[in-house]
Amino acid sequence: MNVRGYAQEIRREIDAALNGLDPGPCDRLAEAILRSKRIFLAGMGRSGLIMRSFAMRLMHLGLEVHVVGETTTPAIAGGDLLLIGSGSGETESLLAMTRRAKALGIDVALVTVHPDSSIGALADLVVRVAATTPKSSKPSAAASIQPKGSLFEQILFLICESVVLRLMEIRGIDAEGMFLRHANLE
Repeated sequence: MNVRGYAQEIRREIDAALNGLDPGPCDRLAEAILRSKRIFLAGMGRSGLIMRSFAMRLMHLGLEVHVVGETTTPAIAGGDLLLIGSGSGETESLLAMTRRAKALGIDVALVTVHPDSSIGALADLVVRVAATTPKSSKPSAAASIQPKGSLFEQILFLICESVVLRLMEIRGIDAEGMFLRHANLE
């Protein structure tokens, strides 16, 4: 198969995974973000990179957002939201973070392949992605020709971008308004 053929197969996988996505939890995620005083985002590996890109977009929307683990991240407190992207929902460091947040009375949202995971069981809101993940012994909903985890990461990115569009609509902010907050020291 050539690159174009692979790209077409990836697109089919993405379409199938998006067809399995329940829009209700995604809308509730947008609402939870708007209700929160501050949003704290976390993920590991490639999922973590996507969560960082989501943090940037939320900042462009004028929201107070922090990436967990950065040196400038403040203490989380009541009224804040911890949003985790984890395909397996079992990553030890993210599970420990979730337990600590719940002990502090913080709302936790999770985007995952496995809503019944350890983090999912603790989360207040779970968005389920029909994709594969390599870090779980539980069967995944969809097979993929891609390296394990890639389909989840692609859908995670699309969910985050779609939530941004929904937040833009709710807040009445257009792309030009967001660009006013874009980095200008480049």
